[in-house]
Amino acid sequence: MEGKNSKIELDDVAMDILSAVYFVEPFDKILEDVNHPAKVVADSLKFLIMHRYITAMKLNEGEDVYVRSFIYDADDMRAYNYVATRKGLLAHNSR
Repeated sequence: MEGKNSKIELDDVAMDILSAVYFVEPFDKILEDVNHPAKVVADSLKFLIMHRYITAMKLNEGEDVYVRSFIYDADDMRAYNYVATRKGLLAHNSR
């Protein structure tokens, strides 16, 4: 079990994804920016979301702003946009 102060080791794929999501980005743009197969990127993105390094976002079309999606469909990664959290930015910048 992961302790409060334990640190997760992020691989190169995770770091590449974090580099791509400093701003809200769709899945296809992340794939474009990260030179890894789609399945590898999707799996790493799910890991990063699970560990709160990245959050899934949905466009609130009525207000034309992105809002955090507390629930996302892991089988439809293209339905969401993604952005690094504070935790993700700190992990990326500390490497």
